[in-house]
Amino acid sequence: MRQLGLSDLPKVTQLKLSLMEKGNMELKMPPDKASSSQLPMLGRGTKRRLDKENAPEPEKKRIRGPGTAVTIAISRPRVSTVATMPRAKKQEAAQKAPLKTGPWHTTTATTDVKNRKPVSAVSTVSAPKPVSRMSPTKTRKGSSKRPAWDVKGQLCDLRKEFSACQVQTEVLTRENQELRSQFGQADQQAKTLEAENKVLIGDLTETRAQAKQDQLELGKLRAQVQELEALLHTQKGLVQSLQEERLQLQEERRDLAARLEVQEAQLQESMAALAKSQADFTAQADLLATRTEHLHGLEMERRYLHNQLQELKGNIRVFCRVRPALPGEPTPPPGLILFPPGSNGASEPSTRLSLTRPSDDRCSIIGGLPSAPARYDFSFDRVFLPGSKQNEVFEEVSLLVQSALDGYPVCIFAYGQTGSGKTFTMEGGPGGDPQVEGLIPRAVRHLFSVARKLEAQGWSYTFVASYVEIYNETIRDLLACVGGAQKCQGTEYEIRLAGPGSKELIVTNAQYVPVSCEEEVESLLHLARQNRAVARTAQNEQSSRSHSVFQLQISGKHMGQNLHCTASLNLIDLAGSERLDPGLSTGPGDRERLKETQAINSSLSTLGLVIMALSNKESHVPYRNSKLTYLLQNSLRGSAKMLMFVNISPLEENFSESLNSLRFASKVNQCVIGTARANKK
Repeated sequence: MRQLGLSDLPKVTQLKLSLMEKGNMELKMPPDKASSSQLPMLGRGTKRRLDKENAPEPEKKRIRGPGTAVTIAISRPRVSTVATMPRAKKQEAAQKAPLKTGPWHTTTATTDVKNRKPVSAVSTVSAPKPVSRMSPTKTRKGSSKRPAWDVKGQLCDLRKEFSACQVQTEVLTRENQELRSQFGQADQQAKTLEAENKVLIGDLTETRAQAKQDQLELGKLRAQVQELEALLHTQKGLVQSLQEERLQLQEERRDLAARLEVQEAQLQESMAALAKSQADFTAQADLLATRTEHLHGLEMERRYLHNQLQELKGNIRVFCRVRPALPGEPTPPPGLILFPPGSNGASEPSTRLSLTRPSDDRCSIIGGLPSAPARYDFSFDRVFLPGSKQNEVFEEVSLLVQSALDGYPVCIFAYGQTGSGKTFTMEGGPGGDPQVEGLIPRAVRHLFSVARKLEAQGWSYTFVASYVEIYNETIRDLLACVGGAQKCQGTEYEIRLAGPGSKELIVTNAQYVPVSCEEEVESLLHLARQNRAVARTAQNEQSSRSHSVFQLQISGKHMGQNLHCTASLNLIDLAGSERLDPGLSTGPGDRERLKETQAINSSLSTLGLVIMALSNKESHVPYRNSKLTYLLQNSLRGSAKMLMFVNISPLEENFSESLNSLRFASKVNQCVIGTARANKK
């Protein structure tokens, strides 16, 4: 867009502008020259021409340019206020002049060239609206038209108009710059569109190339179709020949169709049933494998949590059981044995026991007054009151017995003086009453029951039982000595390792009987009960004078997971612990009874020393000081779980023996033998 010049203005305006320039020259002349100049006398014709020239013209003149239309408002008789205002106000008016807007303006940011200020951008492109000059204001009071002879005043008016034109020219210049900026942006957009056009052309080229490639592949596919059609034609010929053969064979088939029709129907039904069965079998096999794996994971988790629970309870625990008074025995005095309630009251199982020494009626040495009763307090893992049943006792022990199936060696002792109820706790009462069965038959029944449940999870167990007694440090096999001790004479039983490199201890020449059910074990227990060494003492008519050791070797395998575990369950009924004087038998066999008592007390003392040595982590543990500890050393080490029942009598006459038994059990209860480890491979 070109800029507007003087040549674009009307001729009259050009004339006035030239006169204004001359007037400026005259005004700039020195006063002496200006005074000497004289204005020519204007004639009538001249005055008419001036009036004609000063005749009012149209208020708006349209100046046409390339693509633009600018309208300049000219008012001849009045002087524009723009021309009279100062230069600073002119610049301010020029800055405040409205920008041209229209639908062809683009969103650009332009700058005022004169004042170097940014001009707001217009969002669209359109032809600019006509710009009008500022309407002149009144310059002075009086006539609105100058006389023809007032050339100087007209010159001043023209100067003012010229100033207004200059302002308008600046505005148009800014618009021109804005249009140039918009043109540059449009040019940039055109370049962008051209680049996008090139990209689209490239995509079109690639698409055409891909189309050519697809046409080539289409040609290949057509060739393949033709080949397949030829092959189909060949196959049709073959099918036709086969159909001819089929027609020939149909004659033969009709003879056999009658007989085969029924058989084929049956065969189809059988095959459908077989397919369905195979599908069901496959689904059930998959489900079984999934559930077996899940059950195995749950079983391993149960074993782990079960072992954690047992370790929290302690790998060596002590239970105390007080037997009730038997018929014919004196009633225990009140307060002799007390059972203080737990922290949670009577609902919590009892774990505390208090033994009170009765007051001595004899006078003490000092003061001559009777001695005051002494009270002894003990705390164990569980205390069973005299009214406790056999099933209550086993319920507390069943989880420990379960550990033997999980691969942990388990050892359960029954310790106490003669007549305190050890044998009743381990083997039960006479007569075969299920309500009074002891720990041994109940533990065996529990193990077989759990083993049968684990068979569904892929475990298979084998059990081997043995039953020996240690009498006067001599081992006797209770399963081999049928009919009494005299038939076992001459047979030597020694403790040896099972084989080279094995840590398992066995008794040579002893019977190790594989068992598979509870009935077989019950027959073995009945046989061993007949061969047990007993004798009459002052404390009991039938006192056990030997340590009986029932061992059940357990071996488990899981073929699916390739797991193997071995452990032994040891249930020991210890001989009666008593001092020499109360337990000494009277009669001809006093020397033999004395020897028995010494051997029993020695082996029990060794058992206490072994437990203390294990608790103190001593380098040497005296297992070999006793046949009992030597045989049970694998079940006493830190990898085993041990439980001791201390049985006491409620009678006042057995106070001293009961106190000794409780003191020994309290020392054992304070021992910690380490963390149990399963024997798994």
